[in-house]
Amino acid sequence: MSAADETFLDLALSRSRVDRLARVRTDGTELGALLQRPGTRVLELRGDAVAVLRDPVRLRLRAPREGDAAHEPWFLGRDAGVDYVAVTVERATGEGGDHGDGPEEVTWVGLREVGADLDDRDAGLLTAATALRAWHDRHGHCPRCGAATQVVQGGWLRRCPTDGSEHHPRTDPAVIMAVTDPDDRLLLATGIPWPEGRLSVLAGFVEAGESLEAAVAREVEEEVGVQVDGLVYRGNQPWPFPGSLMLAFRARTGQTHLTIQESELRSAAWYTRDQLAQGLREGRFTLPSRVSIAHRLIEEWFGGPLPGHGPAVPR
Repeated sequence: MSAADETFLDLALSRSRVDRLARVRTDGTELGALLQRPGTRVLELRGDAVAVLRDPVRLRLRAPREGDAAHEPWFLGRDAGVDYVAVTVERATGEGGDHGDGPEEVTWVGLREVGADLDDRDAGLLTAATALRAWHDRHGHCPRCGAATQVVQGGWLRRCPTDGSEHHPRTDPAVIMAVTDPDDRLLLATGIPWPEGRLSVLAGFVEAGESLEAAVAREVEEEVGVQVDGLVYRGNQPWPFPGSLMLAFRARTGQTHLTIQESELRSAAWYTRDQLAQGLREGRFTLPSRVSIAHRLIEEWFGGPLPGHGPAVPR
C-alpha cells in the first residue's frame, strides 16, 4: 500500500473542529451543568433527521430547554468555548431560528442529504450524533446477560447494572475501492438491492484477522474475479449507517474479464469517462450521494465534478 506523494481526499464526514473532551464525559457535575447554561447549544434528533436552515446551510441549534435532561443528552464536545449536546425527541419541539435572527424556515433532513453542504463544525456534530443514535438504538441491552443497560458518560458508554460490564460505541472497518484497468476505465457495479442503473465502486467489510490490503484484494476477487495491485490509500471517513469506518483505496488490475458474484451484484462493467458522463446526463445512471466516499472516489477518477452533481464537499 502506498501513500507517497498523495494528497488525501477531501471527505465530507471526516471534517470536524469540535474537541470531544473525553474528560468531561466522566465528570457528572460538569455534564449536569451543561443543560443549565444558556450558552450551550442543543442539536435535536427526530429519528435520523435534524432541523437545517438554509442560505447558508447549517444546523438549527438551540438553547437548552426544560425537559432536555429527560432525553438522556449526549455530550458532543466543545468549540470556541461553546458546549454542544444532542437530544433525541419524538417530534420537533420548536421552529424558531438559533442565532437571534427571528423565525426561519427549517427542513428536517438526515446526514446523507445534507452532510456535504455543512461546514466543518456542523458536519462533525451531525456525524457524531448520527453514529451515537444508531448505536444506542441497537444496543439497549447487555450482550452478556440481556439486561437493559444504562446510558452513562454523556452518551458514550452503556453500563449493565446486573453484571457491571461496560459497552462502548462499535465501529466496523470497511474498505472501498476504485479499481481501474489498463485503459484507465473504472469498474462500477450495481448491488442486488439497488435499482437498475445505480452504480458504485466495490466495497466490503474487513474480516477478523485481516489487513486492509488483504481485504481489498479479497473483496475484488470475490465480487468480480480479478486480482488487483498498486494499492494507494486515499483517506477514510465514518459512515454511521449504522456504524462503519470506510477506508478508501485506488487499485489497478491487468485483467478485464469479469466473473460476477451473483449473490452480491446484479451487474458490473468497465466505464470510460465519456460513457459515465453520457449515462448521467441521459438519466440512465445514478451514483451514491455526494456525502459518500464512493462518490468522491468516482469524482477523483473522473477528474472533477460529475454531470448533474456539484463538488462532493464544500470547496
